Amino acid sequence: MAAIEVRELTKTYGEVVGIESLSFSVGKGEVFGFLGPNGAGKTTTIRVLLGLLSPTAGSAEVLGADVTSESDLIEAKRRIGYLPADLGFDEDVTGRRVLDYFASIRGDERRAELLEIFTPPLDREIREYSSGNRQMLGVIQAFMHDPDLVIMDEPTSGLDPLKQERFNEFVRAERDRGTTVFFSSHVLSEVRRVCDRVGILREGELVAAEDVESLVDRGGKRVRVQVGGEGSGLGDVEGATDVRRLGDEHRFAYAGDYGTLLAHLASYDVVDVEIAEPPLEDVFMHYYGGSEDSDGEGNESDAGEESGRAPEPASEPAGGDADA
Repeated sequence: MAAIEVRELTKTYGEVVGIESLSFSVGKGEVFGFLGPNGAGKTTTIRVLLGLLSPTAGSAEVLGADVTSESDLIEAKRRIGYLPADLGFDEDVTGRRVLDYFASIRGDERRAELLEIFTPPLDREIREYSSGNRQMLGVIQAFMHDPDLVIMDEPTSGLDPLKQERFNEFVRAERDRGTTVFFSSHVLSEVRRVCDRVGILREGELVAAEDVESLVDRGGKRVRVQVGGEGSGLGDVEGATDVRRLGDEHRFAYAGDYGTLLAHLASYDVVDVEIAEPPLEDVFMHYYGGSEDSDGEGNESDAGEESGRAPEPASEPAGGDADA
């Protein structure tokens, strides 16, 4: 049984489509990245999976529970950790009180372990927290009851680079323990480091769902060649695209047979050559045609309104109904 199973899932707001006909599954012990720019429908999908929004059509199961059945979800939610995009902690209490509250609901057998990795100042009031400290507190509450499945919406938002890498190492270790992790992100380098597979969402529709390396391979290699002489026709080899010349360098993307490429280059006086994987950004933009903003500026609700898609609903406090 998959940890998450989604079949033709659709959520509309009146005549406006939030997500449409999504179908994918996430295996137990898998790290699955849900990738897309702000406004693509990532948060809507997560809220449907948690039973916080009712789907318009289709079906979904988390840990074997039907997301439309409140009674089925009650037991499943005890085995789920949830980190929303916007944390709703009470500003007037300390971080310790926040963790005590969630511990009273779900348990906290891993609290001490997590506090050695993520180090928010527990005895300060939340109003004094930086965005990074808020995020670390949110990560701790999501994992401290040792859930089987953790669902996170933009989990590294606000973390400095050192804490981001610590988070990535932690997620990889959780996968090795058998924890299933599903998280949305528009941080492409983060997805590449920790995910087994990714789903790419565009305007509410899933346009790809496969392992990260397959996505990168599909984008081909990036070739940079410097040759003695003119180099006329250097990019005229089957599989080469986006051929450009910059001074004495020739650059192009290549998705053909490497033996063919090397045989072709051997006919030139090659001074220098570099063949490298494409940046994941290039692969991502293949699905967006350069028309979407993947920088993460603004929020998902704003992006949805500007694109004519349904704005995402307001966020609920960390833990939300997943703690029921």
